[in-house]
Amino acid sequence: MKKLFILSALFVSLNFAAQAQSILGKVGAAAASASGFDVSILTSGILGKLSPALSLTTAQKPSVTSIIKDFLVQKASIIATKKTDPAAYNSKFSKLASGLKSNLGTVLTVAQLSKFASLKPATNTASNVLSQLFY
Repeated sequence: MKKLFILSALFVSLNFAAQAQSILGKVGAAAASASGFDVSILTSGILGKLSPALSLTTAQKPSVTSIIKDFLVQKASIIATKKTDPAAYNSKFSKLASGLKSNLGTVLTVAQLSKFASLKPATNTASNVLSQLFY
């Protein structure tokens, strides 16, 4: 009886966790579409620049793509605060950027990570898709 109860509780908690992830993705997508921030297009554009610049291997590409996409979805959820509360946006973006670098550090080599850091544009320009990762 205890095992059945524990299994039921485990199943219910996993179901709630899956629902929460689904809702987070929908919120990010809704925020992105409202602000004109298309995560899929940005991800492919960013990977188009990062792949040759960092000489990503075929094994690294899926992981880097996933990390970049997750970062952009999270950024989309805070982008509205950029105009209403710049200090809050900067604080949240700082945490996101730190997480991005940390996550990329698990996939990229030290040389690739150093090269990634050197790709930061001097200013936030709409013409450079990499600006989305740094600003």
